[in-house]
Amino acid sequence: MKNIIINIFKFLLFFGIGFAILYYVYQGQQKAFQAQCDLDFVQSCMAEGKSEAACAALEKPSCSLMQKIVNDFKTVKPFWILVVMLAFLISNVSRALRWQMLVKPMGYSASLGNTFWPIMAGYFANLALPRMGEVVRAGLFSRYENVPLEKTLGTIVTDRIVDVLCLLAMIGLAFVLEFDILWNYVSENAFKGGAAGGGLLSNPIVQLVLGLMLLVVIVAIVFRKKIFESSLFLKIKNIVLGFKEGLLTIVKLERPLVFLMHTFIIWLMYYLMTYLCFFAFEPTATLTHESSLAVIGLTIFVFGSLGMVIPSPGGMGSYHFLVTAGLMIYGLGGDDAFSFSNIIFITITFCNILFGILAFVVLPVLNRK
Repeated sequence: MKNIIINIFKFLLFFGIGFAILYYVYQGQQKAFQAQCDLDFVQSCMAEGKSEAACAALEKPSCSLMQKIVNDFKTVKPFWILVVMLAFLISNVSRALRWQMLVKPMGYSASLGNTFWPIMAGYFANLALPRMGEVVRAGLFSRYENVPLEKTLGTIVTDRIVDVLCLLAMIGLAFVLEFDILWNYVSENAFKGGAAGGGLLSNPIVQLVLGLMLLVVIVAIVFRKKIFESSLFLKIKNIVLGFKEGLLTIVKLERPLVFLMHTFIIWLMYYLMTYLCFFAFEPTATLTHESSLAVIGLTIFVFGSLGMVIPSPGGMGSYHFLVTAGLMIYGLGGDDAFSFSNIIFITITFCNILFGILAFVVLPVLNRK
């Protein structure tokens, strides 16, 4: 009962964080959308020969960003959404095959089904509690392949370490290709605060994240002695020690080039999920800028990936915030940028839910014997 209450509290906490960020982004874009709507109304009125003062005095129409998002979804091209979903599947088949390679040096031979479907179940679990997916993924794999949990977790840690290195490489590539644009954005928003002033540190979302990080550090310092002596810390310590064999698997791989090939495919598909989704939505498909659409796609992919790092269900809120901010750098209107962030976020979330539910149905059938 106690664990259920704790898990419910965690879910509400992380969901609250994600919802607060999403609400903040939505409110900001709603205000900007209404302001643009008012401006368009005045300009249309003046085009009819009326004075600016007379037009400004008229009652302006109420413009709903939510209604715009709904309308934008109706214009989405299904073909490109299906292509994005295909890229999602390819990336995770490659991830499952790569995971098989990490397990083999420990003396275990896992089936593709028992590596692929636990990954899908893990994504589904992350929608409830951030980082819970790794635990669910390891638990299901250990159950159906009879691999000790500690060793399984070790391979997943290795898997994630490689992913972190790949993400850092993608960030580096984006900065190399778009250094001037990204550096100007960072300096303008973090150091100078842009036209509105205040800088990045005045942003409520950034303040919330920094505040939570500071709180965790303070609690860890104040209660460090009790933490080190707690049974939970000792359990974590033992699990970390059990990771050793799993972590060493990466240097024992039989075919390291194949491992690198799957790593390349995984991250190429991740990138294509963002880039190809551009073509599903008219404002992003026709986005014109001195940078090519492929390079813009890389930048938005990096922004979105960083948004997934913040602990909220599936990156809710933080993903919308960073993808919207990234597209606005390239001149796309905030309302269209926010619509796009919802289109791609809902597409990926739909995949996580669909294949996550299927995982819990398929796994028992595959392992009936």
